[in-house]
Amino acid sequence: MNGLRVPSPIHDEVTCWFFEDYLHTWIGVGAGTIALEPEFILDYWAVPMHYSADQTNQWLLDASAVVRFSEQTHVRLRGQGYASTAVPDHEVTVYNGGGAAIEVILSRCRADESEIERHAAHFELARGQAGWRMVGIQSARAAADSLNTAWLR
Repeated sequence: MNGLRVPSPIHDEVTCWFFEDYLHTWIGVGAGTIALEPEFILDYWAVPMHYSADQTNQWLLDASAVVRFSEQTHVRLRGQGYASTAVPDHEVTVYNGGGAAIEVILSRCRADESEIERHAAHFELARGQAGWRMVGIQSARAAADSLNTAWLR
């Protein structure tokens, strides 16, 4: 497939949902600039949800596991001075009206803009009655600025 992708209304909707709603909220809660209970994540992450990364591969089978996983990530990052996340590259793929994926390079930084960690992440999204939710997240540590060189091939 070498043709150009043409943005659709669903593409625009899921892009806005991810970057302007989810990521903005996740960063704000993590940085302490938005005060929400840890359960806020259930507005974005599905139950159950699958998560895999360099050293883990797990199903988060109930709401408490999903909330605990998100909260542990925030606590770990706050302990390192987390303040923001930059996204040097991203790609949005719409499969159909109920399914999409977003791939991003996430550079998690301190207030002085020094990097805590960098990941390539693939978010698998599904639309249900409550709206868009992440049903799976795949993540790998990466030094890359581009998705073209971030993933193992």
